[in-house]
Amino acid sequence: MQDRATVPVFILCGGLGTRLKEETGSRPKPMVPIGDKPILWHLMRCYASFGFRKFVLCLGYKSEVVKSYFLNYHSLNSDFTVSLNSNDVEVHSVDHQQDWEVTLAFTGELNMTGSRIAQATQKYLGDSEHFAVTYGDGLTDADLGAEFEFHLAHERIGTVMGANPPSRFGELKLDGQDVLAFSEKPELTANWINAGFLFFRREFVNYLDSDPSCVLEQKPLTKLTDDNQLSIYKHAGFWQCMDTLRDLEYLDALWEAGNAPWVHAES
Repeated sequence: MQDRATVPVFILCGGLGTRLKEETGSRPKPMVPIGDKPILWHLMRCYASFGFRKFVLCLGYKSEVVKSYFLNYHSLNSDFTVSLNSNDVEVHSVDHQQDWEVTLAFTGELNMTGSRIAQATQKYLGDSEHFAVTYGDGLTDADLGAEFEFHLAHERIGTVMGANPPSRFGELKLDGQDVLAFSEKPELTANWINAGFLFFRREFVNYLDSDPSCVLEQKPLTKLTDDNQLSIYKHAGFWQCMDTLRDLEYLDALWEAGNAPWVHAES
């Protein structure tokens, strides 16, 4: 069984984030902060809390913002002294707990998701038998370690986490002309959507194409499904993507109130 610490997690960080244009004019969506940290940091910490330590960030739009953040992560989270004559830096303390290995891979300014993963795995998958893929804008309280164990046990090429989507509209329960109950955007518990937390065996690279137009959710995953090689790990707990300003405000309010469901103790 592969040690989780050696399983690379490929995170899609290159999109334009046009549905959140209030925040993405100067930075990519994964760098939009929840509290005082980018949502990307929160996402990586979710994985790290279950033993995953190796990350490959698939960059595109405004990649320099992400690169600068991680190049300066040590100094941003530590006390240090700079000698202005020599530019020597003395770090007095390291005031963070992250021991992550982070690879920053530019995968094209406008390339689609499948192309980004194809390029990044060609360079940085190494000899790993398994890898994870996720989007840089979603959070969950799911046990990602348990999903990985599920993936290993089912012996298919791919595993996708399924979540119950909220309804876009409130639901009325009626008795004739009488309203018996009103549910504000109830979860559709009979339906499952791709929650964006996926695991693959290395064979999945054969389904990918580095052509800029390759969309992960189209030909690669459709072909994998047609081949009966995709399992679903159902998660009925917290899951939230950050597509709109309202989503951002919701996640930020949970964090500021100390009620963020995605926070786990790091192992």
